[in-house]
Amino acid sequence: MTGAQETWAYHKYWVMGHSQAHYNALRLLFKGDAWSAEKESELHRLLAEAGTIAPTGATQRTAFQHMWGYFKKIANEEEREAYKEMIADEASYADLTEFLVQMITNYQPKYLVNSKFYEDEGF
Repeated sequence: MTGAQETWAYHKYWVMGHSQAHYNALRLLFKGDAWSAEKESELHRLLAEAGTIAPTGATQRTAFQHMWGYFKKIANEEEREAYKEMIADEASYADLTEFLVQMITNYQPKYLVNSKFYEDEGF
């Protein structure tokens, strides 16, 4: 994995939680051509810009659902029920963030352990 790919992997769910448009732009940036100085500059510009956008319920929900994909097959019934209740209750996003951080701590999926979401404990 290149430095740019590692940077993107680290920021992926954090960006998704801030801006779907920036997430999509970054995904497209990594398609196709070889990496260049221009792409590197665009990567950092988009990450900085995404950080200025406040997360919304919709962007957070999307990020939560994607992160839950790492746990849906390994979570126990109690964890599955807790997730279902929290994702249905939009007012509990702070609780859902805490829940997912605890799931990452417990199950240690490498991709999420090494993410900005986990390091910063949320968006």
